[in-house]
Amino acid sequence: MSQALFERAVAGRHSSRSAGTAPAQHVHATVITAMSEIGMDLNARVPTMLTPELATWPDVVVTMGCGDACPVLPGKRYVDWDLRDPQDLSVEEVREIRDDIDRRVARLVRTLDDTDA
Repeated sequence: MSQALFERAVAGRHSSRSAGTAPAQHVHATVITAMSEIGMDLNARVPTMLTPELATWPDVVVTMGCGDACPVLPGKRYVDWDLRDPQDLSVEEVREIRDDIDRRVARLVRTLDDTDA
């Protein structure tokens, strides 16, 4: 959800990659449903394992409660978003998470745009 919402918000001004320390085999059905409600199709998305190479790529690393499982690299800006895992949640609960992520993404994008100005 976060990568798709970020991509929509930045409209090509910034890049992102999404990965997890314990990615699921597929995007959860409730996530696909909640995102399709706002016109975003995640059917082709595949969860990716977080590797050290992926962690070195960005200027800003947004973590989502991974704790010690996330690599910490010097010189990176870290932002932690304490979010619930959508696995086994109702679509109503996933909507709440989606909307929370959307607000957080908007704030992050503003800081990125201000930095680039």
